Amino acid sequence: MRVIGITGGVGSGKSEVLKFLKERYGAAVCQMDETAKELQRSGTECFSRIVEAFGREMIGADGELDRGRLGACVFSDPEKLKILNRIVHPAVLDAVREDIKAKAAAGVPVYVVEAALLPDAGAELCDELWYIYAREDVRSERLKASRHYTDEKIRSMIASQPSEEAFRRACTVVIDNSGPFENTMRQIGDRI
Repeated sequence: MRVIGITGGVGSGKSEVLKFLKERYGAAVCQMDETAKELQRSGTECFSRIVEAFGREMIGADGELDRGRLGACVFSDPEKLKILNRIVHPAVLDAVREDIKAKAAAGVPVYVVEAALLPDAGAELCDELWYIYAREDVRSERLKASRHYTDEKIRSMIASQPSEEAFRRACTVVIDNSGPFENTMRQIGDRI
């Protein structure tokens, strides 16, 4: 089974690329952020360790992690982000490894792993890494339109992620998703 890692900064359009890969090429898709959320639900080991590290104020009224509060805490402090990543990343990698094994056993030919932090965590799971690139102004406009983020929040999130240079060094393929999606589809078709 071919395992492709898809990475890129927030707002680069990774979700649209994943949707296209699934619909056009029948790829099995694993979004590491979604796996991480599942592993952080109340009652899990990750949940307990996060509360221990960051305090009970990270628990919302529903008894689950208050993701907004936790995000504000870690995206404003690189050291806190490292602590969170040390808690969550190993558990996510184990879960994804198991899913890859299951999909391979089921005969799935292509498995796509998506994560903004793949160059730092999870690259060893993949046969190749694709960097979904978009200019920063395009990313900012997408995040304002889709998530209604402020300029300050967008700058903070972008600053907390690996640089464009780091993504380009880590990845074997660069897909430019700054323009019309038809251009992106052609680039993907050339690689698949």
